[in-house]
Amino acid sequence: MPTVQMPGAGRSVALSILAAIAVVFALEWAQSFVISLLLGILFSYTLNPLVVWLERIRIPRVVGTGIVMVGVVCALVLGTYSLRGQMQTILDQLPEAVSKFSAGLASLRKGQASTMQKVQSAASEIEKATSQAAGTASTPRQPATRVVIDPPGFKLGNFLWAGSMGAAGLVGQAAMVLFLTFFLLLSGDTYKRKLVRLAGPSLSNKKITVHILDDINESIQRYMFMLLATNALVVLLTWIALRWLGLENAGAWAVAAGLLHLIPYFGPAVTAAGVGMAAFMQFDALSMALLVAGASLAIATVVGTFVTTWMTGRIARMNTAAVFVSLLFWAWLWGIWGMLLSIPITVIVKVVAQHVC
Repeated sequence: MPTVQMPGAGRSVALSILAAIAVVFALEWAQSFVISLLLGILFSYTLNPLVVWLERIRIPRVVGTGIVMVGVVCALVLGTYSLRGQMQTILDQLPEAVSKFSAGLASLRKGQASTMQKVQSAASEIEKATSQAAGTASTPRQPATRVVIDPPGFKLGNFLWAGSMGAAGLVGQAAMVLFLTFFLLLSGDTYKRKLVRLAGPSLSNKKITVHILDDINESIQRYMFMLLATNALVVLLTWIALRWLGLENAGAWAVAAGLLHLIPYFGPAVTAAGVGMAAFMQFDALSMALLVAGASLAIATVVGTFVTTWMTGRIARMNTAAVFVSLLFWAWLWGIWGMLLSIPITVIVKVVAQHVC
């Protein structure tokens, strides 16, 4: 039986597609490890300038890395502890806020028949008229039997066990990220020296490799600094605006706005919806809810449009369509973590491709 030989170009394309599919499945399978690795790399790039500055003032790298990591852990613990009460209050008020918001929407629709109700009423009138014209009385419809399914009883033991397992996994992953960040900061330029050795004995190749690696590291560090600065600016401006408008738990909402600002397009919308519902819950006025939500959305839009776009354009010019496709892909692959990491991953890939390809 004769065999069909695939041309070389077609074979390479098929192998590339299979390799891409295998990489996607591997990323999904090793999700916890890869996310922790990426977070460690991003945090090390963000904190490395502080360690380098401590080295310049004659502090050994080991001591400087320890100082930076202890400072970061203390800042996280103090921030979480200070905002714990506000976050707990927000979570406790969430069911009541949803119920109140639903009641408000129902009151707006009160007295006005919906389109479906009008259609059903018209259909009933037409059916009655046709039955009378035919000389037959319309038979009343039998009411539908209502079936109630009792949900299984709540078991406190299972709930506590599931919650403790989730919390233990989160703490373990956070510890792994911190240790990975510490060791990456401690290694310094060890990996760069190894890559330079792989460039070969030629001095010109080594110089080119060093120049490319320095440009990549500088671009990624500048982007991470820009990300930190813009999110801190969003937190500060949101906190000032919410405090000025009189919204309770402004600190927790400002921190949430800064974290969600990492997610393009959807993050500011989620923040606006959250603070708007909180304002409606507190002030019981739709106008205040719209004002608070509009202020949050305006801050995110101004910072994202002017500051982030300008600074990102200087580091890596990003196509809007590519950013949106990347957001959808990583969100499909990793969920909320993919949404948070999609833009840093895209920027790093583009920066590396610009210098290597």
